Amino acid sequence: MVQREATGLRHHHGTELAWAALGGDPALTERISYTGPPGLLAARLPVMALARSTVAVCALAAAELAARRDGGSPPAVRVDDGAVATAFLSERHLRIDGRPLTAFAPFSRFWRTADGWLRTHANYPHHRARLLATLGLPESAGPADAEALIAGQRAEDVQEAVYAAGGLAIAARTPEEWAAHPQGATVARHPLLTRETLPTGAPPRPLPALAGHPVLPAAGLRVLDLTRVIAGPVATRTLALLGADVLRVDAPQLPESQDAHSDTGFGKRSTALDLGSRSGRESFEALLAGADVVVTGYRPGALDRFGLAPGALAERRPGLVVARISAWGDDGPWGGRRGFDSVVQVATGIAALEADADGTPGALPAQALDHGTGYLLAAAVLRALTEQADTGGSHLATFALARTAHWLMTALGDEPATPGPQDTAATAADYDPGHHLRETDSPLGRLRHALPPVSFDGGPTNWATPPGRCGTDAPVWR
Repeated sequence: MVQREATGLRHHHGTELAWAALGGDPALTERISYTGPPGLLAARLPVMALARSTVAVCALAAAELAARRDGGSPPAVRVDDGAVATAFLSERHLRIDGRPLTAFAPFSRFWRTADGWLRTHANYPHHRARLLATLGLPESAGPADAEALIAGQRAEDVQEAVYAAGGLAIAARTPEEWAAHPQGATVARHPLLTRETLPTGAPPRPLPALAGHPVLPAAGLRVLDLTRVIAGPVATRTLALLGADVLRVDAPQLPESQDAHSDTGFGKRSTALDLGSRSGRESFEALLAGADVVVTGYRPGALDRFGLAPGALAERRPGLVVARISAWGDDGPWGGRRGFDSVVQVATGIAALEADADGTPGALPAQALDHGTGYLLAAAVLRALTEQADTGGSHLATFALARTAHWLMTALGDEPATPGPQDTAATAADYDPGHHLRETDSPLGRLRHALPPVSFDGGPTNWATPPGRCGTDAPVWR
């Protein structure tokens, strides 16, 4: 019998929706139990329902793959709201020798415009440089220098000018304005995620039985990680937790923030390859020849010139599982645009729904679109591996942060609450994130970090290895 906690049925509804989108057997959701205090990740939108549901289906997909490899029934899954809420704030909880991570840069913020609000993202140096160049400001400029310039312009005009220069700026919209926008309408026509089989005709790939403890459903599998920031790295961090050999690949001319990698690099190795060079391409092709999974997190089309479109990858490596994530999706007028969780929240109307009393746009209590989509992506990879063992083929799963935003805003609404007896005494005041944090020595220093929220009987309870320095590992499989 599924346990129910004091926050009601919403978590069951979201889990069932997400599991159905993943093509899972609906009867398996009965193997999930829920616990933890109510009221975490509080917001006007049902953020905790999104967080709980995405972690639940990821753990269930891991349990399903474990059963497929060993026979028998999938192990029981337990979802702890405290662990989930802590993990969704993992980048805020992380400390490196006591130092918190660098949060948003000074030019990543809201700006008042002549007709509303604008959100910029300039955490990366090249995005900051392009924003300043668009505004006609020198590299030495500060936010105060930009305020007057932006205040006198229309938000949409700044958005388009910054985009044309290769930067990131988004005009704030209401949900109604986003629904009327061509990209919003395009996103609304799509499901939460899409899954398809690529025409390569690959036979089933047998998976050896698992051995040892903890149970690692992805043991023996190799994952090429071509992702950045939070969503994709959260997915591949989860696959590493579950036993996969995950190798992250970055371009040397576009290095990742070490602070970001310190949060999402647990269990992985990291290398730098210039895919525009002959030696870089040869190294990548050697890695691809031994890969089981490729995860990409760049805007649609950005990797195609390197032969990294899903169909091209699967043609060279039949039986491959490909998962890809972008900000806005593959189609529509913004299909090829870059984006991050914070700007997607602004464009889709989430920031308007979470606005302060004075009308200043707000934000979700966590980068929930990133984290939630990351766990969904990991779940899709695990489900594809389970199906592939039976039916073969090359599998593709496609995600977009804007689709996850649409799901949060339209599919996870209020439901009648039916409290369960075992959690009626729990309150949000009972939550202590310290219960879900640990300290670990690493090449970077002493880390305080969040524990993984993905949990099933016999499964791993902590990361196997801490993160190292980004881009310093050899481009070879273990």
